[in-house]
Amino acid sequence: MPPATQAPQSPGPALELLVHGVGGATPQEMLDDPRTVRITGDATAAIYRRAEDTDAEQHPERYRDRPIPEAYCWSNLTSGNGSRALWLLLLPFMVVNLAHWMRPTARSRTRAVRLYGVLVRLVALSLTVLLTAAACEVALDLTAWQCAGVPDCSNQRSWLGFLSTAQGGWWSQPGRRLALAALVPTALVVLLWFLSNRTWSAYESQRPLAGTEPDDDDPDPEPDPSPASACTTPFGRPALGRPGFWYGRRLVARLRAAHTAAGFLTVAASVAGAAARHDRAVTGPVPGIIGRLIETALVLGALVVVWVVCRRGRSERRLDNRLDRALITYLPGAALALLVLSAAYAAWSRPAWVSSGALPGDLAFSVVTVGQGALVVVLALVSLGLYRRTPEPRTVMFGLGGPVVAMLACALGGVMSGGVSQRVADWLDGPGTPGMGRSSVIEGPPVLLSWQASVIPVLLVLLAVPALLLLVRTWLAARALEPGIDREYEEERPEPARTRQIARIQAAAALTDSAAWILGPVCGATLLLGAAAVCGAWLSGKVPGLAMKGDGPFVESVAQAAQSTGSWMVGLGFILFVTWGRRAYRDASARRTIGILWDVGTFWPRAAHPFAPPCYAERAVPDLASRMSGWTGLTRGRLVISGHSQGSVLAASAVWQLPAHTRSRVALLTYGSPIERLYGRWFPAYFGPGPLHALHRSVHCWRNLWRATDPIGGRVRLDEGPGPEVDRGPLRDPLVYGRTPEHPLPEAVLGHSDYQADPVFAQERAALLERLDPVLPRQADGADSPGVPRSQGSSGKSSG
Repeated sequence: MPPATQAPQSPGPALELLVHGVGGATPQEMLDDPRTVRITGDATAAIYRRAEDTDAEQHPERYRDRPIPEAYCWSNLTSGNGSRALWLLLLPFMVVNLAHWMRPTARSRTRAVRLYGVLVRLVALSLTVLLTAAACEVALDLTAWQCAGVPDCSNQRSWLGFLSTAQGGWWSQPGRRLALAALVPTALVVLLWFLSNRTWSAYESQRPLAGTEPDDDDPDPEPDPSPASACTTPFGRPALGRPGFWYGRRLVARLRAAHTAAGFLTVAASVAGAAARHDRAVTGPVPGIIGRLIETALVLGALVVVWVVCRRGRSERRLDNRLDRALITYLPGAALALLVLSAAYAAWSRPAWVSSGALPGDLAFSVVTVGQGALVVVLALVSLGLYRRTPEPRTVMFGLGGPVVAMLACALGGVMSGGVSQRVADWLDGPGTPGMGRSSVIEGPPVLLSWQASVIPVLLVLLAVPALLLLVRTWLAARALEPGIDREYEEERPEPARTRQIARIQAAAALTDSAAWILGPVCGATLLLGAAAVCGAWLSGKVPGLAMKGDGPFVESVAQAAQSTGSWMVGLGFILFVTWGRRAYRDASARRTIGILWDVGTFWPRAAHPFAPPCYAERAVPDLASRMSGWTGLTRGRLVISGHSQGSVLAASAVWQLPAHTRSRVALLTYGSPIERLYGRWFPAYFGPGPLHALHRSVHCWRNLWRATDPIGGRVRLDEGPGPEVDRGPLRDPLVYGRTPEHPLPEAVLGHSDYQADPVFAQERAALLERLDPVLPRQADGADSPGVPRSQGSSGKSSG
């Protein structure tokens, strides 16, 4: 939160700070001028002006009729070269982090809010264990244990020759093969730790401006370490305006240490567990007590990790500069030391030890799956309790958005881990089919993964039902819109084809509001089908194709088809996922369609999972708040912050961070804004009616432009106050219905783009500037206030 600005003494110049949306834009495009100059910032995010406007503060008389335009470009915070698409491999972590912020609005429900945060963090921890277990399945079980232990498999892979039992080398013993293969999942955990630590230093550890103090309108300035600090009180500052909201380094550091330790402990359990089971089964050179001691240490380490995850949530009321240095240093270090000890224990010479079958991974994957399902169910009960206490009609799925998204994260994690395991098993087995017993040389992945893959075709069939209903509903809605479109344009001879085109676009844009009707049933079906998969794997102990043997030709063929189809769909989906993600980073048009979901996910701080992609708003929001506070303080001028699409969310969040006095001198112009349509409905505790009404009351004036053809932006739905309503719309789109002498060519339907092309945009911007005038007392001779020079060389340089 920037320091408070001094009281204004003269109207000064007017500034329009433009913030682009998801698709990104160049400074030249935003300022409509090929000559632009960077005022402040770097190559990642910066503020630009036209070259001719760099000295605007020195010559304010040139800008009496128009504001000084500035462009804040932040697209490099979320895009870049194709290698950044690797972040998409961490999509389950990002999705579960979203669930943390989707809780319903809660007032005076401290324990319920804390429990909600704990449950989401536990689901996030289970995803880290699941990812590490999948890496262990591929490296330890399928490769080092099964393929290297069978000469028919290892002889076909020259790179496995030194591990093969047929070679009889030092590495041929099962324990030593497992210890060596453990380097792969360990390297994965280290990579996740490195990425999280690097982005933590670049984002969460960047302090806001020094000297900040809470405003007088915040009645509770004391630190509050509980998640209840995120509650919005009727008299306090909304959550996004709290000083520590965009500064979460303490929690992220704690979670990073816990999740890193959990990854190391998972690898250690996979390595030491196999050796301990062998030592308990036979009398050998290694005392069995060693294995028991290591397993006890692993259990104690797991309990410590769970305690750390449950112990503390976010602290936002003040900047929390403390770090739990002993915890973040010794917990991962102790887990890594235990992993090294487990590897040394497994590598102890056991000449009689022979690997056969598969490592017992079914139990581990089943426990993780059942645990995730139980956590999601409890989370749903907590969410329903919070919603019933403070119901808000616009909240999606009666407050169940968080549990549904958490279930989606678990499903994505299961699909990705199972897809990689099955594809690697098929590749190692050559022409055989792992688990089916037909010319297969290895046992294959755990049976549960095959059952989970088999339910995917069933889920897709179920998904077709609500999709078809929405398609029919959209067609009917388009037909119903046609008469209204003809009346809107007042055409004497309307063109049916043109009317149908506009109606179809408006009806398709309304599908955004129906996303919950697809996502909710799909996640519910996923929970039930996942439970059925666990039961099928436990009861049969076989893959679906073998478990249905003897139940009739039709049932057998359906089971085998579902198993093979699901397996290939998982692998294909994983490849398409990475391919589309890479295209979204490299292709601007693809980014506009995919980027909205990605930018919504990475807008929020990492409060549940430390390995999620970094939060770009922790850089963008302080940038905008600092620029607004610095410019108004130095020039005493008027300021309109103008945000499109996701830029409107950043603009509103930055206005929240301003001191109360500065916030009352800023006008907010939003267009194509998802601030209520997406954020208000899915994140009601932070963008619901309470916070948005508080923003409307605190900012001097706010205007929101929207179109019925826009699939992303929409109304803000605020109508309080004596001034004009916040919403202006729906704007006419297209501007011209058909061909006219002034417009001989058909006008395009703009939808979510080019709001500045509508004359209403300039009208509303001018109106906002006029409404700002009365709050700025004028001096007789236009004298500057004491201590502030009459002119500034560059507004950006002076406030940067």
